[in-house]
Amino acid sequence: MVRSTFTVLLAAMGLGLIAQAHPGEKHDRRAALHEANMRHAFADINFQVLNKCDVGSETQARKERAMKRRFETFQKLRAERSISDDKPYLHRRDTAQFTKWASTSHDRTGTLDFTTDTPHADIFDANSTCILTPDNIIGPYYVLGEQIRSNVVENLQGVPLHLEIQFVDVNTCTPTPSLFIDIWQCNAAGVYSGVSAAGQGGLKTTFLRGVQKTDADGVVEFDTLFPGHYQGRATHQHITVHVGAKELPNNTYTGGTVTHISQLFFDQALVDAVEKTAPYSANRVARTPNSRDGYTGYAASAAYDPFPQYVLLDAGDLSKGIFMWLEVGFNPRVNYNDYAAVAAVVGPNGGVDNPGFNIGKGITPPPTHG
Repeated sequence: MVRSTFTVLLAAMGLGLIAQAHPGEKHDRRAALHEANMRHAFADINFQVLNKCDVGSETQARKERAMKRRFETFQKLRAERSISDDKPYLHRRDTAQFTKWASTSHDRTGTLDFTTDTPHADIFDANSTCILTPDNIIGPYYVLGEQIRSNVVENLQGVPLHLEIQFVDVNTCTPTPSLFIDIWQCNAAGVYSGVSAAGQGGLKTTFLRGVQKTDADGVVEFDTLFPGHYQGRATHQHITVHVGAKELPNNTYTGGTVTHISQLFFDQALVDAVEKTAPYSANRVARTPNSRDGYTGYAASAAYDPFPQYVLLDAGDLSKGIFMWLEVGFNPRVNYNDYAAVAAVVGPNGGVDNPGFNIGKGITPPPTHG
């Protein structure tokens, strides 16, 4: 039943192609809403399947490992920043359906005061099991063949963000190892690396892009920066999942199938706080809040939540950084290669434009990299 429904939805998705919301591009809101409804149907299927995973000793053991891992990561990050044990930190509340956030004042904080005396189970077990369904909005700045690395900051300035993502196969209820997870985002000035589009960083740049391979527990961790903003879009982070890819000697990867395309969004109170700090505050482009972004609708429904959990490592100093985590339930058997439009490919001498790039009609296979 699930397979046949997926097939129907895949066919239906081909009926509506969406213009991207990056600078200089047209934004078809009606088409966006139509496609969002299709993605929600995917989410409902995955959510129903994953709900069956919430019982059993194996699932409970996974959650216990996750809680322990997150707490240890939190302690490690605080120690690296010389944050004393008696310093308070802030933890975000669980997020309800996005429409509830959109209908309330985003000036209201979504955090709770915690101290080191707070049982860590109350914090790091507060994991909203997300279903981030492929949204077909990969954007025009996806670069294939980025370096396999955990730290993507390079020499940029901004609020440090340690991002942990765990991937769970909704078919088997088990973590998924050996996935290649691609992340990319803009910097504080709203600029993307790796692409030749006007106003972007250029083909030779690689900042805030990278790939990690999931471990035995389906987990990847990245050290990045909190994303900046540009015209027409709320603050967001891109994620793509590759199944069956192969690592190359030059520390990149090749092959595989794109089975998941997502964008993460962030609590508005957190975005507002970050944007008041340097270098984000120097970006004079008008900001788009979550409630006015045409694509947050792809990433939220009653069944799933695109807002990751997070802890501010030092409640009084954003510059000390943020620890953010989420769990993603996805279906590794689907194929979204046609939606993974590749703008450029990293080759031996840096990035090269993909001559077959066409954001509206899928992709022509890019030149071989490696």
